[in-house]
Amino acid sequence: MSRRFIFSSESVGEGHPDKVCDTISDAVLDACMSIDKTSRVACETFVKSNTVVVGGEITIPKIKGAALDSVLNVGNIVRQAIRGIGYVNDDDVFHADRVFISNLLTSQSPDIAQGVDAKEADGKGTDEQGAGDQGLMFGFACNETPELMPAPIMFAHRLGRELTALRKAGKVKWLRPDAKSQVSVLYQDNKPVRVTNVVISTQHTEDVKNEEIRRFIIANVIRKVIPKEFLDASTEFLINPTGRFVVGGPQGDSGLTGRKIIVDTYGGMGRHGGGAFSGKDPSKVDRSAAYMGRYVAKNVVAAGLADRCEVQFAYAIGHPHPVSVHIDTFGTNKVDEAKIEKAVKSVFSFKPADIVKQLNLLRPFYSKTTNYGHFGKDDKDITWEKTDKASALKKAAK
Repeated sequence: MSRRFIFSSESVGEGHPDKVCDTISDAVLDACMSIDKTSRVACETFVKSNTVVVGGEITIPKIKGAALDSVLNVGNIVRQAIRGIGYVNDDDVFHADRVFISNLLTSQSPDIAQGVDAKEADGKGTDEQGAGDQGLMFGFACNETPELMPAPIMFAHRLGRELTALRKAGKVKWLRPDAKSQVSVLYQDNKPVRVTNVVISTQHTEDVKNEEIRRFIIANVIRKVIPKEFLDASTEFLINPTGRFVVGGPQGDSGLTGRKIIVDTYGGMGRHGGGAFSGKDPSKVDRSAAYMGRYVAKNVVAAGLADRCEVQFAYAIGHPHPVSVHIDTFGTNKVDEAKIEKAVKSVFSFKPADIVKQLNLLRPFYSKTTNYGHFGKDDKDITWEKTDKASALKKAAK
């Protein structure tokens, strides 16, 4: 039976308060891993007005008991991150050089550390590296876009990236860092056929008129980014629909690490286990197993075994194996799902330590993942976007 429906996804710019926090948290993580790639990091950030609060747990084995402050200049990391986003204008209340910073970082709990460390411990039952927490993680892929991502979230991310590129190039003087985008796509028989609605809200200077913003965004962002075959005379454009967006960023709203997890993943098209990514080292399966899930799902779709694929893992803290692995292809599978699951388990290892090795995660590169989604990026450092296992999967699924 023919089915029509509209699905919407949103993205947010680097200057959105929650993304400011994600950016700071990942910058702290990268700084720690630059000192010692085995660092254990769980860094959370809160921002409001002209204040930044950084808290969480960090252990850097290489410093051997030295004070964290002696090797990690958190204040400098925070200011550099904010400066990179673009909060450097004279009238910014939230300004890279003027924010007040509270540092509430402590070391990782020894009880958690003994479960994660690859060594024996009383009551642990294994000397292998265990998961950093219990929980469930999902990975997803589909053949709607070249990136094997859902169309609504990819279109929304592209809009955000283009806005940021124009702003940082200095080509549009009235653009400011805070921005959001949202794209609604009409599906016919589970295939995206047209964009019904585009929403963009961008922070701007006091002197620019709403009509100028609207004309510029439609002509130079939307029509440049969204494929023309998806736009028609009926597509609705809502540009700064409140009429004014001068007060933005942490001045206008508070921000918190990990509050944009649907933006970070699949825009709601694929399920999410609930765990955030930013500020966490790869011993935390919330992050590393979600990356692994994407790697697996993308290779399944790239191999032609299914048009859509979702992978779920579940872990127990301190335990070296997933407690479950599940594959769902939503009826789009080209071979039996049981064969796909068997092939996945034969080609990939889902032990936390093996995930880290397979995806080469012990590197200070996480700031590349923070904005415009952790998935669907064309960057050699983003190893979970490779489709290098597609041939092996296809062969194993015969």
